[in-house]
Amino acid sequence: MGGGMTIVERTQVFLLPDLGEGLSEAEIVEWRVAVGDVVTVDQSVVEVETAKAVVDVPCPYAGRVVTLHGAAGEVRPVGQPLITIAPLDGGDEPAGHATYREEERAGSGNVLIGYGTGHGTATRRRRRPRLAVAPEPADAGPTGGTGAAAGAVSRDPAAPSAALVISPIVRRLAREHGVDLDTVRGTGPGGVIRRADVEAALTAPAARLAAVPDPQVGSAPAGDGDVIVALTGVRKVIADKLSRSRREIPEVTIWVDVDATGLLETRAAINAATPDAPVSILALLARICLSGLRRFPQLNARVDTEAQRIVQSAGVHLGIAAQTDRGLLVPVMRDAQRLTTAELAAELAATTAAARAGTLPPARLTGGTFTLNNYGVFGVDGSTPIINHPEAALLGIGRIVDKPWVVDGQLAVRKVTQLSLTFDHRVCDGGVAGGFLRHVADCVERPALLIAAV
Repeated sequence: MGGGMTIVERTQVFLLPDLGEGLSEAEIVEWRVAVGDVVTVDQSVVEVETAKAVVDVPCPYAGRVVTLHGAAGEVRPVGQPLITIAPLDGGDEPAGHATYREEERAGSGNVLIGYGTGHGTATRRRRRPRLAVAPEPADAGPTGGTGAAAGAVSRDPAAPSAALVISPIVRRLAREHGVDLDTVRGTGPGGVIRRADVEAALTAPAARLAAVPDPQVGSAPAGDGDVIVALTGVRKVIADKLSRSRREIPEVTIWVDVDATGLLETRAAINAATPDAPVSILALLARICLSGLRRFPQLNARVDTEAQRIVQSAGVHLGIAAQTDRGLLVPVMRDAQRLTTAELAAELAATTAAARAGTLPPARLTGGTFTLNNYGVFGVDGSTPIINHPEAALLGIGRIVDKPWVVDGQLAVRKVTQLSLTFDHRVCDGGVAGGFLRHVADCVERPALLIAAV
């Protein structure tokens, strides 16, 4: 018994770390190791999905894996045990370590908890298949059939046509959008269905299925043809954050129409001079915002309600609202005021691309102090956006269109856009907010003013 106690005392338990501001849990996507494996310091041991991103989690301990706390598809709270490691004591490798099943050979090569490596120490309960309503053929009558199980996780030899799905994220995505996995062609090794395969199937009308009404969702029963979408993941985080913003922040929106002809001409001149480093309109607007925030730092702030104080940030951590397949994300460019205009343009392009690809770490999606939102890409002129809590302000840009405009007393056709500023009335009054918006508008109309201010 004394020896057993010694082993327990020597083990080190790695707790699920805080993966980003406001994230209290993460779902295990795939274990990179199995019980009995030897790991090194900072080796990635598990892939998890938070409400904001899919990330690999490195282990700070070296040794042999004793316990994996949780199975693929299970949600673990931050601060709870994730993996237990015991120091190496010269023992032999466990028997059967090189034995893999079909699911592992077909996957990425990483082992999922419960699929086994011959250790026999970890098990996974198979989920019951979830049936989805099959699409009704064009010549079908009022009754229709049902699709095959969408929740299968391995190929059954007795049913070779069953969908081969390893990732619980893929199963959940298919379930939420009503995609019959048996109709999806897997492009992964061995025919494994990946997330990209499900997303591609969403664009095919034949693959769209009506979601199964869940009587436990909501207080009112679902009617015929109603689509039930679970408020989970990114959608839930967005809903919670926007609701909190509206509850806590007394926001005000002001706006102004501006002649952006000069800004477009300036961009064209810059790009003609530096064709290898093109600058976008959004990058120029970001530069103008940075100039405005230097003049009006009251808007580069947040309200600490617990301490009853306003905190003005020393650096501008500029958030860029980006629409992605996973929802509206606001990736942050830290200390954006230190970047040149060309660097801003390059960082903007890289950041938005990474956000849409889902490769940004959670830390890049938090900590902003001011947000820039180009909703003009959706073909709209104006908006009264909700502030990205706990920030104090957000500048929105509408579409740039030809409109009649008076120039030097003469009517002309100019490139016109609408700028809107939503601000927290607790951090400043209308004079500061109006001064900032007017500075931005003046720089858009006369970019020479921006050069004079930098």
